[in-house]
Amino acid sequence: MVFTSGASEAATLGLVGAMLGASERPNVVIGATEHKAIIAAAELGARLVGGEVRRVDVGPDGIIDLQKLSELVDGSVGVVAVMAANNETGVLGPVLEVGRVAALAGSLFFVDATQLVGKASLAVTAETADLMIFSSHKIYGPKGAGALIASRQVQKSIVPIVPGGGQERGIRGGTQNTPSIVGFGLAAELVMKEQPNDAARIHQLASDLFAALCDDIPGVELNGSDSQRLSNTLNLRFIGADAEAVMASMPDVMVSSGSACQSAVTSPSHVLLAMGMTSAAAAESLRISLGRPTTCEEINVSASAIATAVSRVRDMTAA
Repeated sequence: MVFTSGASEAATLGLVGAMLGASERPNVVIGATEHKAIIAAAELGARLVGGEVRRVDVGPDGIIDLQKLSELVDGSVGVVAVMAANNETGVLGPVLEVGRVAALAGSLFFVDATQLVGKASLAVTAETADLMIFSSHKIYGPKGAGALIASRQVQKSIVPIVPGGGQERGIRGGTQNTPSIVGFGLAAELVMKEQPNDAARIHQLASDLFAALCDDIPGVELNGSDSQRLSNTLNLRFIGADAEAVMASMPDVMVSSGSACQSAVTSPSHVLLAMGMTSAAAAESLRISLGRPTTCEEINVSASAIATAVSRVRDMTAA
C-alpha cells in the first residue's frame, strides 16, 4: 500500500506510473464514464508515452460493453482502467469480466474503487485488480489521505512521477501526512465492521426515497441499472424540470447535477451523456447520495422538499 493525499493523486501515481513502466505498450483503455481524475491521468500518461486513450462505450444502463472492450484491448494496450462503482450513478462495473479481458491481453488492470469501499464487498475487486485506489474521506476518514494498492511485483514496474526522498517505497516522495493516515486506518477498520449493517439500512432508505418521489410526482426516472448499483446513490431524472433550477429552489437539500466534487459545474454530466442521454435529459437529472448519518426523518423531509421544488420548477416552465 502506498499512501497519497487522496484518490486523485493515487490515480495519477498509479495509472501514469504504470503506463510509463509499460511504455512499449503505450495505449490505455478506460471506461467512457470514468471519474475526471482517471480521464486526466490517462490522457497525461498517453501524452508522455506517445500512446492513445481508447474509451470503451457503456450501455444505457451505464455498464461497460464487454464486446467492445475486447475489441479495444490488444497487444498495444499497457493498462486497462475502470471504476468499480460510478460516482454519479452508483452503477457497479463488471470488474471480474474486465479483469479477465485485461489478463488475456497481458495488460495491467487498474481499478478505481473509491466509491466501492465501505459500501459493498471488495473481495472480487481486490483479487482481480493489479492496481487499486481509494480515498479516506469517502469512508468518513480525514481529508488529505488516499491509497494506491499494488503487489510488490507491480510496484516495481511503476515509474515514480514524484520521486522525492524515496518515501512510500520510492513511488510517492514527500513527507507522509501521518495524522490523516492514522485516521484513514481507523476509518477503514470501522467501515469494514459496519458495512453490512450500513448497506442494508441505506438500501432501505434509498428505496423509501425513490418510492416517495414516484408517488408524489409524475415523470421520475432512475438513470442507470436498477440492479447492478450501490445502495446509497440515486441518479434521477425529473422530466420537464431543470436540475439547476430545482437545486436553487431547495437550498436546504444537498444534491448535485454531477459528481460531488464538481457540484459547481453546470455543463451536462459526461457520465449521463456517455449512457446515451441527450443534453436536455441530462440537464433534468440530479444525483442524490445517502450515507451513514442519513436518517428516516431526513428522507421524509428531503422527499417532500424535492417533490415541491420539482413541481414549482415545472409550473414556472409551463407558465
